[in-house]
Amino acid sequence: MKTNKWLVRLGVLIVILGIAALMFVIGRGHTVYFDNKTATYEDTEYTAFQKVEIYVNGERVAKLSKKDRGMATWIGQHFKMELEVTRNKGDEPERISVAIELPYSMDGILVNLPELVAGLPQDVWLSEFVIAAPAAEDDDALPTEDDMGLSDF
Repeated sequence: MKTNKWLVRLGVLIVILGIAALMFVIGRGHTVYFDNKTATYEDTEYTAFQKVEIYVNGERVAKLSKKDRGMATWIGQHFKMELEVTRNKGDEPERISVAIELPYSMDGILVNLPELVAGLPQDVWLSEFVIAAPAAEDDDALPTEDDMGLSDF
């Protein structure tokens, strides 16, 4: 009787851990940022597109000109998007389907579109998006202990 009780508890624990692992894999949310910026890799320049429209699940999430950045949110590791790329002014847009694997370890993912479309390795066009720290304020603008900011009155 006691053995059955422990087996049931062990079985429930295994099921809960299995569900947790499954939710970690399929339920992980990411913010994917897209850069349409000129980049250089191994002495080759990959020019930004004149215009690129990004579609995720059939919905346009970004329309980028040169030097623009867009974003989309995605749940899961298998990210699929459609790009409508106009390489140069006056060119006809071409449609490109892209499927990429998103790393588990990154929340904010930055994708350089010209390098991605050129077929470069993933470590070249994919990086972690890190928000830059704000610039330090001038110390003169801070109130001193003497006037507590009341010197303007």
